[in-house]
Amino acid sequence: MTTLSSRALNRALLDRQFLLARTDHSPLEVIGRLVALQAQEPNWPYVGLWSRIHGFTPPDLVALLEDRKVVRSGLLRSTQHLAAADDFLRLRPVLQPVLDRTARSAYFARNSAGLDTASLVAAGLELLAGGTVPRKELARRLAERHPGRDGRVLAGEVELRAPLVHGTTTGAWGSWGTRPAVSVTPAETWLGRPMAPATAKDLIRRYLAAFGPASAMDVQAWSGLTRLGEIVSGMRAELRRYRAADGRELIDLADAELPDPDTPAPVRLLPAFDNVLLGHADRTRIIGHADRKRVMPGQAQVRPTFLVDGRVHGSWSLEGDTLLLTPFRPLSATDRVALEQETRRLLSFVAGENLSCGGSNAIRFTDIHAAGLPA
Repeated sequence: MTTLSSRALNRALLDRQFLLARTDHSPLEVIGRLVALQAQEPNWPYVGLWSRIHGFTPPDLVALLEDRKVVRSGLLRSTQHLAAADDFLRLRPVLQPVLDRTARSAYFARNSAGLDTASLVAAGLELLAGGTVPRKELARRLAERHPGRDGRVLAGEVELRAPLVHGTTTGAWGSWGTRPAVSVTPAETWLGRPMAPATAKDLIRRYLAAFGPASAMDVQAWSGLTRLGEIVSGMRAELRRYRAADGRELIDLADAELPDPDTPAPVRLLPAFDNVLLGHADRTRIIGHADRKRVMPGQAQVRPTFLVDGRVHGSWSLEGDTLLLTPFRPLSATDRVALEQETRRLLSFVAGENLSCGGSNAIRFTDIHAAGLPA
């Protein structure tokens, strides 16, 4: 069994994520390859696609949302994602146990204690009446039906337990640091066709195409599903096996190619919550343990980062019309120039929305202490 170094795994991941070289594939094709883009904040998926696609512009994704070819909804790990409409109809049923588990957590259970789950979901769908309703309005109506309970939490539980999608304005390109109001619609009504469940094996194959080689535990960490080891074992005949440097068994699609580990990796700026940082239980192929604590200080936070030689080297943030870069380690002169060039490209990309970003002070470097990060 071939042993793969951390660098080999890094280059394989970057290659499959279109981060070794930008692609000419369409945004819909790229979203399909990546399975889904995490999208808690509306603007971040746009930056993720800009980092991967030649000539990508915000209207490219806006059009896909308006044409209902891409939808926003709860998906992997019960978090908000953008996914191709066809993929959502196939994969949401596979991932429904993850969302149901979240709906059974104490936060929701305390509020819905004594309510019949099926009746709550049926009431929510009845109130939607097959159409689009603001989430706040759904919450208000549910609270009227169930006095003494928090309607917002009830609406959140319905959204977890039933496949609802968000209106197009929820995922629109807009001002930084703000979230538009969310409206929800039953997915089958929005898309005009029924759910078409895939299998867990289908999901594993899609994962490996975007994140492999990887372990069964990696698939579980990415998806939120559990007990996939037995399913992976049943797929051994169709998969290729490798060994990680620490002895872990890794699996991959049989026909998947691995790039040369010595392939140069360009500087890349990634959005908050980028999939490439969240696709594995063992993330050391792209981020060190110390850096992970800086980038992911809590369960609900994954800061924007930049890659140097294929690995996380620092974080970044927007402050008015200035992009603030915080390297975790010194940069060579060559890497600093490359980082500044890529940063100016990103500033040009976001400037079309609401930033001036054209002056000499548009890029600023700081250290981890000034940025409030652990040393």
